[in-house]
Amino acid sequence: MNHALQHEAEGLSATLPPLLVEADHLAASVSLGVHGRRRTGTGESFWQFRRYRSEDAVTAIDWRQSAKSQHLFVREREWEAAQTVWLWRDGGVNMEFASQKNAVTKKARADLLLLALASLLIRGGERVGYWGNGDPAAASKVSLSRIARRLMHASSTDSEPRSAPVLRGAQLVWFGDFLDPGTEAAMTRISRAGIEGHLVRIVDPAEEEFPFTGRTRFEMARQESEIFGRAERLQAAYRARFVAHGELIAAAASRLGWTSTVHRTDHAPQAALISLYAAIGGM
Repeated sequence: MNHALQHEAEGLSATLPPLLVEADHLAASVSLGVHGRRRTGTGESFWQFRRYRSEDAVTAIDWRQSAKSQHLFVREREWEAAQTVWLWRDGGVNMEFASQKNAVTKKARADLLLLALASLLIRGGERVGYWGNGDPAAASKVSLSRIARRLMHASSTDSEPRSAPVLRGAQLVWFGDFLDPGTEAAMTRISRAGIEGHLVRIVDPAEEEFPFTGRTRFEMARQESEIFGRAERLQAAYRARFVAHGELIAAAASRLGWTSTVHRTDHAPQAALISLYAAIGGM
């Protein structure tokens, strides 16, 4: 990193919340349990030896290694063309929800996972950036700081990623609750641009379980509140509809060749991060 970029990174980091530190620690703890992102390719770094196959060129044979046994071996080199992974978090008002006092909101958990994933990918040499903010993707602490700053100032009206000049073959990791009716249309538009997607559906435990009983007031985003005298009567119908919605989102992702995962805010984030990292191709 040159002096200008280092100065920018230090300046950005000085104004960031503790969330970035927490995310970096989470990434560090997870990195101990995952494999590197090395793959066979045209790089210069040696990776491993493997047995010669008929489709291999004769020039690929490592004669010194082969002389040590009765078999022919090929020297494989590490794939060094870094991927570009774009990250985005739903900024809708629904993401501010937390069912218990002092519990983590969906937005806070999404931000933690997004930054931890960015840190983990940068550790693996991948380029990361925040979708649609105009900053280039990079494999550096500068990019991580820029993403954190973008999350701090993200609009609360954007519930889906807008158009962005992203090259085909890149990947998008989209964090949200996917309650917006325009989700599937946005996924289709992004997929047609040649972008591979990964959905991370953030769920509060009360949204899944509907533990409410008795007289309960429900305050819904951009709608009038409503009071139900015996909320428990709604539980079965609500749960069925919630499950159906989740299945609809997962099916839409599958049709596009995308991956999708669900994370509850009352669960530890490590497992979700490992699963997501694997889906992108890190394991």
